[in-house]
Amino acid sequence: MNDVFGPATLGPLALSSRVIKAATYEGMSPHGVASAELVQLHERLARGGVGLTTVAYCAVDPRGRTFPHQLLLDERSMPVLSELTRRVHDAGGKASLQLGHAGFFSKMRGPDGRGPRGPSFAFNAYGVSAGLPFARAMDDADIDGVIEAFGRAADKAVQIGFDAVEVHLGHGYLLSQFLSPATNRRNDRWGGDAERRRALPLAVLARVRRAVGRDHAVLAKTNLADGFAGGLELDEAVEIARVIEASGDVDLLVPSGGFTSKTPFFLLRGGLPLTKMAAAQSDVIARVSMRALGGIIIDRYDFEEAFFRPLALRLRGALHMPLALLGGLVSRREMVRAREDGFDFVVLGRALLADPDLVVRMRAGTLERSRCDACNECVAEMDLGGVRCVLDGPRPSTRST
Repeated sequence: MNDVFGPATLGPLALSSRVIKAATYEGMSPHGVASAELVQLHERLARGGVGLTTVAYCAVDPRGRTFPHQLLLDERSMPVLSELTRRVHDAGGKASLQLGHAGFFSKMRGPDGRGPRGPSFAFNAYGVSAGLPFARAMDDADIDGVIEAFGRAADKAVQIGFDAVEVHLGHGYLLSQFLSPATNRRNDRWGGDAERRRALPLAVLARVRRAVGRDHAVLAKTNLADGFAGGLELDEAVEIARVIEASGDVDLLVPSGGFTSKTPFFLLRGGLPLTKMAAAQSDVIARVSMRALGGIIIDRYDFEEAFFRPLALRLRGALHMPLALLGGLVSRREMVRAREDGFDFVVLGRALLADPDLVVRMRAGTLERSRCDACNECVAEMDLGGVRCVLDGPRPSTRST
């Protein structure tokens, strides 16, 4: 069946629909530990008809976290995540784990006390409030360690029941930092020209594929554009995608965009709830800075449904491999149009937070458009007790951890 709401195949996986839940930070891993709320969220999405639901932002190494409550794949989280995959399977869905590394965009010190590192020396505005305003360049040992960390994490993921892993090559995190000419200013085998800037991401994808084999799917989230002058642009993004396709290591490409440290709302569009985001900050400096400077340093982008479609169509025309469409999809009409345009899957974030049963209802013809209005208050809610749609009313006064 070619219907977006009907069965589909993704690499070795048989999915109940072509709708994938995007890897959007859930805010449900206090102190890095997966919680019961995280399990319930993804089980609910599977029961709502999502073919593949993605657990977001799992750091492959403690020193690769952005902040203290980012999910870690360690002995504390693994039993909970195993329960998550079991319950998603029982609900008729499949589960993917997004693997990433923060690089220089971090306010965390590693277990050895060392501050964040990236492809090149960088000012780390995000780390200022934590006393980490600068990040050093990784050396060869650091880079080799990152490659192995992704491989180990991928192996753990499939061992505890995940059907797929998504490698995060976008949004200004470590692998995106290596791909971007703005942040990779090296002059060795890991940077200096476009080909060498691709070396680490390609090595990570090969290591992850080796870890999971061919019985599990590998997805890669990449940037169509960084969204600022001097960053990655579409022409180079197309070349990156072609090289990934040629590698044979990836079953599905998920094109996105934006750089969290520079253009965070490029990948969202719509409302900019700065007051609520400031209230959600965990330290006084960050809270005051957000209130005083947020409107100056954070750009707002008007929402338009399927806003990445024009750029993604360029990618679709250049590739033969399976490709997803992501970016503000909220209506049945645009999801069907995505299939007509040749996209193999659609990837939804906010629409599924607003309507977890969206697939079931659209399949039955009882829903034409998600109630999501792109207010983006869910972004602040992530840090106020866990991601949720504010259209559901006030947050319950208690939640377990």
